[in-house]
Order: sequence, then C-alpha cells, then structure tokens
Amino acid sequence: WVAALAAVLVLHYGREMFPAAVEYPADRVIPFADWISAIMDWLRQNLTWFTRSITAALDVPLSFALDLLAKGFKFGHGAEAWTLPRLSWVGVVIVAFLAGRAAGGLKLGLLTGACFLYVALFGKWTSSMLTLGLIAIAVPFCIVTGLFVGIWAWRKPWAERFMVSPALDLMQTMPTFAYLIPMLLLFGNSPVSAMMATAIFATPPMVRATMLGLSRIPSEISEFSEMAGCTTRQKLWRVQLPSARPTLMVGVNQVIMLALNMVIISSMIGAGGLGYDVLLALRALKVGNAMEAGLAIVAIAIALDRLSQAMAAKQARGHVHQDNEVRKFHQRYPNLVLAIAALLVTTVLSLAVPAFAKVPAEITVSTARAWKDAVTWVTINWFDVIEAFRVTLILYVLNPLRAFCEGFPWLGAVFLLGLAGFQLGGWRLAATVAALTAFCAATGLWEKTMATVYLCGISAFVACLIGIPLGLMASRSDRFERFLTPIIDTLQTMPSFCFIIPVVMLFRIGDVTAMIATVAFAVVPAIRYTNHGIRQVPASLIEAAKVSG
Repeated sequence: WVAALAAVLVLHYGREMFPAAVEYPADRVIPFADWISAIMDWLRQNLTWFTRSITAALDVPLSFALDLLAKGFKFGHGAEAWTLPRLSWVGVVIVAFLAGRAAGGLKLGLLTGACFLYVALFGKWTSSMLTLGLIAIAVPFCIVTGLFVGIWAWRKPWAERFMVSPALDLMQTMPTFAYLIPMLLLFGNSPVSAMMATAIFATPPMVRATMLGLSRIPSEISEFSEMAGCTTRQKLWRVQLPSARPTLMVGVNQVIMLALNMVIISSMIGAGGLGYDVLLALRALKVGNAMEAGLAIVAIAIALDRLSQAMAAKQARGHVHQDNEVRKFHQRYPNLVLAIAALLVTTVLSLAVPAFAKVPAEITVSTARAWKDAVTWVTINWFDVIEAFRVTLILYVLNPLRAFCEGFPWLGAVFLLGLAGFQLGGWRLAATVAALTAFCAATGLWEKTMATVYLCGISAFVACLIGIPLGLMASRSDRFERFLTPIIDTLQTMPSFCFIIPVVMLFRIGDVTAMIATVAFAVVPAIRYTNHGIRQVPASLIEAAKVSG
C-alpha cells in the first residue's frame, strides 16, 4: 500500500509528465451511449409486439384494481352506457379498521382506520385509491418474484454470484430516471409502464432478504426436518421459510416502502395518483400541497406495513379451532363477512347518497398554508444560522473533498481499487473492480463519477454516524423503537421531492442541499438494519458472551 500510494502521488504531482494517466484522453472515449441507443432502437423496432402483449396482459388486473378502487366500471358507449360505482370511501375505511382489528387487535384497527380516514379528510381519496390500486398489483408481484428468485439464488451459489447479485446491484443503483425512458418506449405511456418501473425498483430487497433469511437458518433445524422425513419441498415451505420469517418480513416491509416511494417518479410515465399530485404541486412550487400528498403516501405506507407485520406475526403464532367443520362460514370468519357487508352496503348507498360516493368538501381540511408558513418562518428567523452552517460546511468540508476527488488520477484510482479488490477477494474481484472503475473513465464520465463518489461517500458516512447509534438504541429499547419506527417510515415513504423543495428554500441549490436530501433517505436502512441485526443475534450467543465475561 505504501508503494501504491507513492505511485499515485507521483502521478498526481507529475500531471504534465503523465497527462493521459491523470485525465482520460478525449479521443479514446468509448461511445457507449451510442451503442445503448442503437440497442434500444433495435428492441423497439423488433420486440414492441412482445412488450405490448405483456402490457395488455398486465393491464387486465391493473385496470380492474383501478376501476374497483378509484374510477368505477363503465359498460357500453354513448347514451346507453351505464356505470357501476367504485367502492365507497366509507366502506374502505371500515374495511381498513376491521382488517387491523383482525390482524392485531383494536389498537391496530384504530391506526389503520385512522390512516385511511386521514387520506379522505385531506381531500386525497381518489388519488390515494389510484396509488393503492397500482400498489395492490405491484407489491404481490414483487414479493412473489423476489421470493422465488431468492430461493433459486440461495440454492445455486453460482447463479447468485454471476447472475443475481450483479442484477440486483444494477437494479438498486441505476437511477430510476434512467430506466423510465426504456419502460416508456417498450411498454407505452400507461400505468403498466409505471408498475414495471416500480417492480424493478422494489423487488431487490425481497430477493436479498430471502437469501439472507435462508442462509441464517440454524443447521440443526434443517437436519431435524430431514430426520423427520420431510421431502425437499416440505423442508423448504414448512420448515425453512417459516424459520426465516422475521428476515422475510423485513423484505416485505422494504418492498412496500420502496414501491410507495417510487409512485412520484412513475407518475411521469402514466401512473397518476398521489405521485402526480406531488409532481404538479412542486412544478408550481406549492410546498404545502406537495407535503399533503406526500403525507398521504406515508399514511398508506404505515397502514400497509403494520397490517403485513401483524398478519405475519399472527400466522407465526398459529391458531387452531377444532370445531372448524361444524361452525358456519360467518362464525369462522366474522371480520371478513363484516368487511364484505360494509363494502356492499356503503357502495349501494353511494348510488343514492352522494356523501358515500365522494368525500364531502365540507368535511375536508387542508394544512397546505401551514406548511408554507412554517417554511417561510424558518427561512426568515433562522437565515443567519442556516447560512453560517451552509458556508462552513461548503468551505471546510465539501469543497476540499470535491476538489480532491475530481482531481484524482483515473489510472491511480483503477490501481488502488484493484489492489483493494485483490486483498479482499483475489484476482477475480480485483479485475472486476478495476474494469468497472476504468469503464467510468473510458466513457468520458470520470469527473462526474468522482463528483458522485464524493457526494455519496460523505452522505453515507454521515448517515452511518446518525443511523447506527439510533439503530443500537432501538434494539435495546422497545419503547424507543416504537417511537422511532413511524419517523423512519415517514422518511422512507415520503417522496424525496417533497423535502427537497423546503431544503432548497432553506439552503439554496447546491451540494449541501443534495447531501441533506441524500442523508435523509439513506439514514433509514442504517437504522432499520442495525436494529434488526442486533435483535436477531441468538440469545445463546449473548449468554455465551456474558459467561465468558
């Protein structure tokens, strides 16, 4: 390492002697962007029939969900057309309460019911139902796909190493805007394109959670299932997956959160719903309206997350009724019967009573003005403190780091990262890391790459400084975890655009604003996974540590 660093210093201070090793020659840039454009043109010309067939197939369940929740079913044309109403908002709120009560008791029922009632009272019902319809189809698709891909990757280490992990890295790090245009070209401007983009963004956590959960199952459990005579399929579905349930539920949680976080971006290619409301508000610089729509997304996310966690916990505990055969259906499933009855009665009433069909304007409220006034008050009264913090951070931290990264010789970075890869994983990792680093320079994007590395690096460092201690505190205190969970759920599901605009108003456009927005988004996994990881440490291991002093 001393020799390697010395060589890089020679490159750095000998720029005039080795110019091609410091700045990649412009005449040797690989026209990778042109190649990608040519590939996309070929796909669009030759595979549009196939992608549009997929669009037509996926549009059937998606259109049904959107009509059921938001639009209503229209039959016929012209004057003879007639419409079946969408589900009444009153009935959906009641169903949310009943589902929460059935899964986790009265407290959870009140929480889920309150989340949906909040959406209705703030005038976001139709937009929320459009978003919920998209999520209702996208999330199960992501969970099932992620589960099966994770099982396959866990069983086939070569597939995980050479296919699944690189694909997951690509899906998780590729900026979402980058694949909106391919989605638009291949699948058209429709909610199906938005659903596909959402699936690409939200599936990787489920795959990783499945692989992690299955790999952490104690060997004694697997051996006992074999001794009990389980087949391979029984061992997987009845023993191993239930044993990995806590980690799998973290994956489900992340799928829901990321899918809801994606709605604002997918609204650009036809998703509509709350994401489109946020987009319109931000285009007009209406911070309050954007925050209201963002908080509606948060409310839905919290309700769905708590329901999924409670249902998984209830299934894990199990409940057996020996008289299931003699009891009638409504006695075995009273909450389901009540939910169906509530939906039917309220939806039929909506034909005669407009208040059941649409949330009356008289009972809706708005906090848009309050959000705007709050941002204005902070801007006026805290300007000096904010400006001093911003300037200090820029002058003494961000600018020096940026200058160092952008001036770093590209060949030196390739050499150092290749050396690190060799020491960590051998020649294969060294070649991979060196090739990927050289690719950034060979495509003519070295300066922008280093600007990204600098901003992501310092943001990740700050996010870890904040998130890991908070995750440790949450793992040691159930009360603190209950306090912290709604906050991190809000940060993760609140569209980034919602808090970028207030931050821009307070800190102006620049690296400080970008860092704050990135830290706010990145701190959530640091908290969540630290908490989950500490809580999953086997009790026997902790006892062994205590015994050993």
